[in-house]
Amino acid sequence: MYARRRRSYFILMGACLTLFVTAWAVVRLWSVAAAIAMCVVAAAIPPVAAIVANRRGPEDRWWDESGDPESDRWWRELDRHDRG
Repeated sequence: MYARRRRSYFILMGACLTLFVTAWAVVRLWSVAAAIAMCVVAAAIPPVAAIVANRRGPEDRWWDESGDPESDRWWRELDRHDRG
């Protein structure tokens, strides 16, 4: 699962970089408006890539599920002191 999210992130960021470079190296020679539009699209990609990379699937474990009984007991004890 992690490899798929990582691959998706790098594909999206590669597309972003390609759009920026193509817009100002090639497309601006024919149309500045098209180059600006490409940059606007490229600027919207990084937040989407971050969301895709950090999305958790149903089979992923969440951050607070350590699986270690000693660690879980310790965290529960700390939580009780905070409510205290």
